[in-house]
Amino acid sequence: MTRPEEEKLFKCFEELGIETRTTRHVPLFTVEESQAVCGGIEGGHCKNLFLKDKKGNLLLVVLLEDRRLDVKALQKSDKLDVGRLSFGSADLMQEVLGVTPGSVTPFSLVNLPAKYREGGFSLILDRQMMGHELLNYHPLHNEATTTIRSGDLVKFIRHFGIEPIIMDFDAAVL
Repeated sequence: MTRPEEEKLFKCFEELGIETRTTRHVPLFTVEESQAVCGGIEGGHCKNLFLKDKKGNLLLVVLLEDRRLDVKALQKSDKLDVGRLSFGSADLMQEVLGVTPGSVTPFSLVNLPAKYREGGFSLILDRQMMGHELLNYHPLHNEATTTIRSGDLVKFIRHFGIEPIIMDFDAAVL
C-alpha cells in the first residue's frame, strides 16, 4: 500500500518514464538494520548524509552503505566551494528535504524548495556506487526500499535542475 508521502515521488517517476520496484519492510534506522532486513534486495544499498557549512551551503552526499566519507577531504575538494562541514539538523532536513532522520534519500529532491535548486545545494554521488546498475534508497520514509537504475537516478536528479557531482571517494584528492 502506497504511503501518502510516496504519492508525489511515484507520480514523478511515472511522468519521467522511470521504472522502480519497492519492497515494504519494518522501519529501519541504521545501516546494520538495513543489511539484516534488505540484504536480499538486488543492487547497491546506499546511505545518505545531509551536511551543511556555516555559509549556508547544503550537501546531500550519497554513497554505498559500507563506505566511509572523509568529511575533511570533502570540504577541501576543488569541486566544491564549502567551508567546514557538519551534519544538518533534523529541522533543517525537514525544511529542505521534507524528510526526517533515517529517511534521507536522493528521492527527497521531489520536496526541494525552488530557492535551493537555484544555488546553495549540491548533491554528491559516490563513483563506486554509480558503478552498480541497480541502487536502493528509502522512498521518503524508512519503511520501504525502492530500487532504481543508476542512470534513472541521474535522470531523476537532473529533472529538478540539479547537476549531480560524481566523486571518487577513494582518490587521494577529491
